[in-house]
Amino acid sequence: MPGSKEPVSPHEPTIEEQWRDMLTNPDAALYKKGRIFRHVPGDPRCRLCRIPLGGIAGPILKLTGRRPAKYNPHFCNACEVWSAAHPGGAVIDLTVLFADVRGSTGLAEKMGPDAFAQLLHRFYRVSNSILADSDAFIDTPVGDEVRAFYLPVFTADHPAAALRTARELLLATGHGDARGPWVPVGAGVHTGEAFVGTVGVEGTDEYDVTVLGDVANVTGRLASLARQGEILVSEDAYVAAGIDFGDPERRTIALRGRTAPLDARAIAVAPVTV
Repeated sequence: MPGSKEPVSPHEPTIEEQWRDMLTNPDAALYKKGRIFRHVPGDPRCRLCRIPLGGIAGPILKLTGRRPAKYNPHFCNACEVWSAAHPGGAVIDLTVLFADVRGSTGLAEKMGPDAFAQLLHRFYRVSNSILADSDAFIDTPVGDEVRAFYLPVFTADHPAAALRTARELLLATGHGDARGPWVPVGAGVHTGEAFVGTVGVEGTDEYDVTVLGDVANVTGRLASLARQGEILVSEDAYVAAGIDFGDPERRTIALRGRTAPLDARAIAVAPVTV
């Protein structure tokens, strides 16, 4: 009819838009079916949708078809299928926490391989428990280092969550104990933009969900420079966290490949005297 308008077809979201929605929006379609299970005990959980894969809920969910992913047991099979069907990702704001063992080479030489392996296993177990409780996206440990990413979909105040967790991790490894830590650890925290998505060989099953970008590289550098019992946090992350730690020591960090230095704060977890 004259003057009539053709119906406007709905916008089909791009892969990048779908990833950004999944990484920043708690109401994303991927999470709706499993929302009822998010507060049910059942560790470990899928690192994306938070569906419990163990505990009392694990066997029940298996009856619905949900189970650990075949190629990455840290995700559920539904998220694995979604990630494989949507290769790509999105650049988002997030916060990164790295923590590693200080002087691990000397420790390994002094303790011997068996004792050192047991020490690292305990460090991984304690760290992963704390990171999982903080809703972190936990990456595969590298050497003597644990790495976690705080996504806005799970922690809207991700700078504060990362900084609180870093302190909790240092306390859990004994840095608040007058007798000293059972393993010497330093941590780095930084916030900024990073790519989050699938990386791998297209057309194969060789892929993983990971985080890429300068924010991860900077955090690694901060963690490597942090002293035993210390959190070295970038000024941006410290200000964004909004947590009162008094007046932590200010440091200026030179970073390889960067023309401008990075302003940082050093937060020490001091032993508790009795």
